[in-house]
Amino acid sequence: MIFHPPEEPGGFFLKQTPVSAVCRKKRSMIIFVSVVVLFIIAVYIFMQQAKFGKTPAGERLLRIQASPNYRDGRFQNQSVTPDLTEGANYYTVFRDFFFNKVKRTKPSGPLPSQKTDLLSLDPGKNVLVWFGHSSYFMQVDGKKILVDPVFSGAASPLRSTTRSFPGTDIYTTDDIPVIDYLFISHDHWDHLDHETVLKLKPKIGKIITGLGTAAHLEHWGFDESIIIEKDWNEEIPLDDGFVVNTAPARHFSGRGFKRQQAIWLSFVLQTPTLNIFLGGDSGYDDHFSAIGKQFGPFDLAILECGQYNKSWKHIHMMPEELVQAGENLRAKRIMPVHWAKFKLAPHSWDEPISRFTEEARRKNFPVIHPMIGEEVDLGNPVNKTEWWKGIE
Repeated sequence: MIFHPPEEPGGFFLKQTPVSAVCRKKRSMIIFVSVVVLFIIAVYIFMQQAKFGKTPAGERLLRIQASPNYRDGRFQNQSVTPDLTEGANYYTVFRDFFFNKVKRTKPSGPLPSQKTDLLSLDPGKNVLVWFGHSSYFMQVDGKKILVDPVFSGAASPLRSTTRSFPGTDIYTTDDIPVIDYLFISHDHWDHLDHETVLKLKPKIGKIITGLGTAAHLEHWGFDESIIIEKDWNEEIPLDDGFVVNTAPARHFSGRGFKRQQAIWLSFVLQTPTLNIFLGGDSGYDDHFSAIGKQFGPFDLAILECGQYNKSWKHIHMMPEELVQAGENLRAKRIMPVHWAKFKLAPHSWDEPISRFTEEARRKNFPVIHPMIGEEVDLGNPVNKTEWWKGIE
């Protein structure tokens, strides 16, 4: 009997895959896996650079683990604080950041500035000089104070992704005098800059920061004896008449993939003549009212204003919320920072200050908004101009 294969569609027969097609599929899979492995190795090698710092270990880690603010292997906010708000996801955040249609996310030309000679300041003056974003210098009651300095021109480990705006880098570490107190609010790249602090190292008297951040600093060669690292709600007596109280913020920390291994702080700085709130980064929450009741009123509250978005509104305040925070703190005036130097969110570069000042005017709340480098008299702060207006 002779067997004839069926001629109609659907008939029974064996179809063999050519050997060459199987080989091509295997080769493609090998190439794909190899690329992924090489990428992982490259990322791992890249992140071994000193600038990524060090995670806490040993006695420091034991102290962290004993903190009431450390649970489930990480520091926690006082209120539940999801990374993203309801309805947002990392795909939409990525899409909005890189493909949004927001115009003027960077200024079209150099921003105006003034350069104050910090090395020749009258030691009897109480002054503040803002360097853009969250970096500023204060001379108060004879002490020189520096907060979250970033002078490297970038705010991330990939420098090309977060370059500073033209005109905002008029200061270098050479322009900074010997510093009595350096405050580091948390270890994010736009607040703790490896290049900057290394260059400033010979000029720094004491560093005041949060639990865990000292692991980075010691890894970079700083003497442990000059570092004061604290949890929330601790008091730090300094020189005569100078006291710092650490306070909560609503944010997070981390320089790599592992987050919240160091705590994020705000500071209450009490000097012989002034009471100043150094806000660091924070979303709006009840802690502002608690701090205001315990330590207010404040002569000045320095609060973050910028790099916000509705998708992460729990960790960065919207501009209008600054005014509410200032009222809660019982502050006499607010100075907004965290804007005018880096693009870290998909909003126009001047939207933060425009929205904030509009809300402050509506509520008749006093504010300070100096241009970068301008000397501000803390005894009688005066706004000379709304300098950002007219800049595209």
